[in-house]
Amino acid sequence: MSAPTIGPDTGPAGAAGPAVLTDQDGPVTRLVINRPHRQNSLTAEDVALLRDALERAAADPRTRAVVLEGSGGSLCTGMDLAELSADDDADAGGEFFDLLRRLTEIPVTVVAAVDGRAVGGGVGLAAACDLVIATERSSFSLPEALWGLLPCNILPFLVRRIGFQRAYAMTLSTASVSAADARLSGLVDEVEGPHGQQLRRLLGRVTKLDRPTVAEAKAYCAGLAPIPDTARAHAGEVFARLLASPVVRTRIDNFVHHQRMPWEG
Repeated sequence: MSAPTIGPDTGPAGAAGPAVLTDQDGPVTRLVINRPHRQNSLTAEDVALLRDALERAAADPRTRAVVLEGSGGSLCTGMDLAELSADDDADAGGEFFDLLRRLTEIPVTVVAAVDGRAVGGGVGLAAACDLVIATERSSFSLPEALWGLLPCNILPFLVRRIGFQRAYAMTLSTASVSAADARLSGLVDEVEGPHGQQLRRLLGRVTKLDRPTVAEAKAYCAGLAPIPDTARAHAGEVFARLLASPVVRTRIDNFVHHQRMPWEG
């Protein structure tokens, strides 16, 4: 990726670097989540940086498409559990919901290019994008229920994309879904080959569209399958209640401090 970059990442020793990388290539802006040492989990600051990068791309009249990617074998693995463990904010995740909604609104085509894992919030990012391309090795999962939580901010966008039952099944099974199966469900639009040809062809098509046309298409289709105005508040209320549970707090703290998964007791 080329400069410029946005925002410092203050991870473990040797992991410092920009949390979000940006690259402008003609009409295409690439945004790369760059926290591989934490499997591209997102802090509140990272969400804000990603939102800022998205808004800059949307405001640039050269941009006709945004490609959202992740470094190190993950698109995103959701919220940073260390921050979540220490955070008493009742609106935890609200900014992430706003980011997902904004992905559905900006007047350019947003493509998620998944090469590896999309977990929790990573599934939400993919579901909120206009188009999703994934390599054969990619997988998608919602493990929140294993912690005693639910993918509250993700489900409104996932249900809109793949339907109630498939989203419900992903929530309760917590099982990983392959790229091929995600293609069948509609979460993935195209499975990428070894040389990136599908993404290049797709970008060659969507960058020919006028921005006003894309804006009209997104607004019209949002009216056909709207995200309820009450969804953000409802998601925040349920998530905050679940997060306040002593059992959930203990599971998260055990992982953060001892790397013990919730099913390990």
